[in-house]
Amino acid sequence: MMNGWIRGVRRRMARLPSLRMTRVPDAPALPVRDPWPGDPARGAELLKGMLSLGGASMALRAGSFADTAPTAVLRAAAHGFGWLRDLRALGTDAARMRARALVADWITAAELDAIADRPDVTGARITAWLGHYDFFAASADDGFRQKLMGRLVADARGLSASLPTEELDERALTALKGLIAAAVALPDHAAFLTRALRVLPQELARQVLPDGCHSERSPAQMMTALQDLTEIRALLQAAQAQPPQALASAIERMGPALRSLRHGDGGLALFNGSKEESSSLVELVLAQAGRSGRALSVLPEGGFQRLQAGRSVVIVDCGAPAAAKIDRFAHAGTLSFELSVGRDRMIVNCGAAPAAGGEWHDASRATAAHSTLVIADTNSSELKPDGLGRRPERVEAQRQEAAGAHWLEASHDGYRKPFGAIHRRRLYVAESGEDIRGEDAVEAATPQPYVVRFHLHPSVDASLQQDGEAVLLRLPSGSGWRLRADGARLTLEESVYLGGVEPRRGEQVVLSGYQDGPQAVKWAITKVG
Repeated sequence: MMNGWIRGVRRRMARLPSLRMTRVPDAPALPVRDPWPGDPARGAELLKGMLSLGGASMALRAGSFADTAPTAVLRAAAHGFGWLRDLRALGTDAARMRARALVADWITAAELDAIADRPDVTGARITAWLGHYDFFAASADDGFRQKLMGRLVADARGLSASLPTEELDERALTALKGLIAAAVALPDHAAFLTRALRVLPQELARQVLPDGCHSERSPAQMMTALQDLTEIRALLQAAQAQPPQALASAIERMGPALRSLRHGDGGLALFNGSKEESSSLVELVLAQAGRSGRALSVLPEGGFQRLQAGRSVVIVDCGAPAAAKIDRFAHAGTLSFELSVGRDRMIVNCGAAPAAGGEWHDASRATAAHSTLVIADTNSSELKPDGLGRRPERVEAQRQEAAGAHWLEASHDGYRKPFGAIHRRRLYVAESGEDIRGEDAVEAATPQPYVVRFHLHPSVDASLQQDGEAVLLRLPSGSGWRLRADGARLTLEESVYLGGVEPRRGEQVVLSGYQDGPQAVKWAITKVG
């Protein structure tokens, strides 16, 4: 694979107009449709000059594209123009004119943030401009449309020259989607489609695991990948191009895998950089994928287990973290689990703040932000800005089912290097789904200080019983549950929830093990009444 310097040279040469004498078209030859809904509330914020993403925000107004936002995620979102769908959802003339003004400002900017040239950002921008062309550009003057189409052609040439991308994660699919969108809208440039179809199969083989999970092991990135792939399929159909067989196979596998990582409220489980997302959007993605089948109980390559009984759903992370170079969103949450009952989430992980900087981002990735065991306030994986350092090398899980009940035994060695310790977790879910029991144990030659955390969804009302041996949990539906423990001191402490649109205060049940006692704690969550 060519190095980054050669890629950059190729990309810049491809954009030189003297090397390509093809006439710039007046408009896209075929329409490109953006299939995803926008958010009018975010559109209203854009009218005020603010771009919001995952609880973080940045100024987005004329002259701001050369500025640098606090995080790369926010900057990439700004230059990717996916927010055009939010202005379109607002649907006013003011929204249309703001969209047009921001696109014009970007095209004519004397200086742009370097991230704007990243292949996935370029691909997202091409797709967004074409997908919303009729909204912001069709009624514009000839000068604007000519500049827009000229920049689309130049960006597509540069994008074609950058493939395959250096990024080995989901971003490569976004880049490919952009090039295929350009090929549909600019049929005179047949080489765009040839190039994309040459690269697509190898990306599918690398990114979509046999069980349908995405290689980054993130429900959010799995959904984004499935969105990109369904868009690619639709674009190829519009161009009357034969899609590779691997594309249909990947989409077919990913549907059931994504269903496996949904809770009863229809939103996503909070592992590895994920937020809940709206249930309607998740359902729309699955509908676009087609016949996606039922949720799977086990995702062996992805490393997730789904224990479902009665109205209860337990989802457990039983896999080794994503490999280097695809671990940008990886959390130190090995063996963490989430529990929902009907449409109510009860036990959760804290969620994610990928667009936020500094402490919020780091805190959400820490082991302590997950419902699992923590030894000596140390993360089970070493957190680095661009991924993980030290991490579990061996994560094992065995599962049994009988008469509707589930047993799961799992372990990981993420604490072997710092403490010579193994974390073992056992879970049992009764047939009724109303009796959930667990045991967490530390295997080490020297006793270790440890705690087991159960983060509660903010909608759960928790109260510590007077004897201090149990916590009563009241769900929004009105049902009551009791969490009790044996072999540890039980306390109720503050937590924070980053799984929704905005950060919310929450609580967590903390089981503190006795360092001079048995290195194991048993606990149970049972329905009351």
